[in-house]
Amino acid sequence: MHGVHVEPSTSNLWLAAAVVIFCILLAAFFNGSETALTAASRARMYALERGGDGNAKRVNRLLGKRDRLIGAILLGNTLVSIGSSAFLSSVLEAIFGYSGVIYATGLMTLLLLVFAEILPKTLAINYPDRFSLIVAPVIGFFVAIFGPILAAIEALIQGLLRLVGIDTKVHHALLSGHEELRSTVDLMHKEGGVQRSERDMFGGLLELRDLSVEDAMVHRTKMYTIDADLPPRDFLRAVVDSPYSRVPIWRGEPDNIIGVLHSKDLLRALEDSGGDIERLKIEDVALDAWYVPNTTSLQDQLQAFLKRKTHFALVVDEYGVVLGLVTLEDILEEIVGDISDEHDPVVLGVRQNADGSVTVDGSVPIRDLNRVMGWHLPDEEATTIAGLVIHEARAIPEMGQVFTFHNFRFEVLRKTRNRLAALRVTPVSETAAPATGMLP
Repeated sequence: MHGVHVEPSTSNLWLAAAVVIFCILLAAFFNGSETALTAASRARMYALERGGDGNAKRVNRLLGKRDRLIGAILLGNTLVSIGSSAFLSSVLEAIFGYSGVIYATGLMTLLLLVFAEILPKTLAINYPDRFSLIVAPVIGFFVAIFGPILAAIEALIQGLLRLVGIDTKVHHALLSGHEELRSTVDLMHKEGGVQRSERDMFGGLLELRDLSVEDAMVHRTKMYTIDADLPPRDFLRAVVDSPYSRVPIWRGEPDNIIGVLHSKDLLRALEDSGGDIERLKIEDVALDAWYVPNTTSLQDQLQAFLKRKTHFALVVDEYGVVLGLVTLEDILEEIVGDISDEHDPVVLGVRQNADGSVTVDGSVPIRDLNRVMGWHLPDEEATTIAGLVIHEARAIPEMGQVFTFHNFRFEVLRKTRNRLAALRVTPVSETAAPATGMLP
């Protein structure tokens, strides 16, 4: 008969409360475990596993079968959530009649939301690695227990997805491994966990395979070379005046490189000749020049330097014309930044002004300026600042002309023939000027 309720005993109420609390705790465990395991650091887990941590090994095994892991957690969470709701509904219905179902729905929604969702997930997301190591053995047990059921469910889901042309066995990564590492380091720098210098070094290392020797070489117009036909004493003086230990030597015309002279080899030959410089034959002392294509990646060139045990190579284009030279130090500077010693000429080519602008030599590489100033000027189409301005202007600008693009203002300060010798670069707001174009 309607309206007749069976009053449950006190022992039954306590039992109901215990069952509901137990189910909520299980739901909290599953929700927290899911959050922690999906947020856990794979690198840290691998490091702990190599150190002999058994729980870290379990975590890695679970993450290796992520679909099975998520399926087991969702299955367990669904069972306890539905079971606790149904059990509480039956108890409250016995006390309050059909209105008990409404009470049960509201009460369980509040309890599950607070104690089974928000609270455990908040704890897990703040301590994902520690949480993962604690729950891994228990979650592994549930994955093993639910294994047959999950296998059947996975087969059903994959079959349904194939009907609409989706193959879950083919994974299409949005980012390559290098891009993901770079993004991770950038994010850690933004959050304050990695210093800017460390970020630049790591980024430079990852970019070696994407850069060619042409991006890091010393251009032919800046190469220090010596005429092999100079009188012996003048030749020796030129070697002594050089800030470099290895110098290309030429004969007839500067493009006709006949070898590379190492200052130590010259000193050794001078000693062997009894100090008589007139008896020296430069060709016998110089080493054969090593030519590399300008399309060689810095990563490949670094390996070639290590393999040949030499630090110096001349860069040529497809026609064999010398474009410049690249050294081991040039490649290392792409990773660690500028390396200067007591013999290097102090010419950086970047001077910051009081008004926030920067005066830059046109030959300064874009990558160096970005690294020094923390900017993000594009370097895909040009290597130097002058090259970037010419590329964007689609012409060789005149002195005094001003351009605005990439949220920077470029003013040509000095021009030597067709070369932009000096520019003033000023950051501007995104709304201050159009993306490209010449200002009056």
